[in-house]
Amino acid sequence: MKLVLASQSASRRAMLDAAGVPHEAVASGLDEESVKAGFADLDMKARDVADALAGMKAVRAASRIDGDALVLGCDSLAVLDDGTRLDKPESRDQARAHLEMLSGRRHDLISAAVIAEGGRPVWRQVSRAKMFMRPLSPAFIDEYLDAEWPAISGCVGCYRLEARGVQLFARIDGDYFTILGMPLLAILDYLRIRGIMTA
Repeated sequence: MKLVLASQSASRRAMLDAAGVPHEAVASGLDEESVKAGFADLDMKARDVADALAGMKAVRAASRIDGDALVLGCDSLAVLDDGTRLDKPESRDQARAHLEMLSGRRHDLISAAVIAEGGRPVWRQVSRAKMFMRPLSPAFIDEYLDAEWPAISGCVGCYRLEARGVQLFARIDGDYFTILGMPLLAILDYLRIRGIMTA
């Protein structure tokens, strides 16, 4: 049996590579924006949205794969202390607006992972990290975007903690891998149970 990552995310692929997890990566093929628009009227909690999206990505990718495979779908959401949800920035100007909104405030980063087998979910995990961003000056935001845009265009919250994004924070409470985009320790545990990784 093999593991397939239903994502083209460089950070998620790098995490699996660094951990020595053999895998293939494929695009999920899910139209996330349409799905999120459909969720808008359902008043879903952020954790449930992330979980549902991760599951839909895993199931969607699993339907296009031949043979036995565990298919891993992931999703991350940033949620401000007032409940506002931030998605990936679509432009440098939007990234600036997100950073200005996050500056000096706490937000939660929620990362969900779902593994599908035979076209149905068989395992799921949702984890949360509390992110305390320090106050950011306009000059710092300019320098940061000069260095990090467009690399952060695929990142909710506009940061890569493994790069200059670490400079944004005064404090972080939570798992490092959750912040990078998936609850890796729990995933590794399940892969050992299923025999993909040696116990």
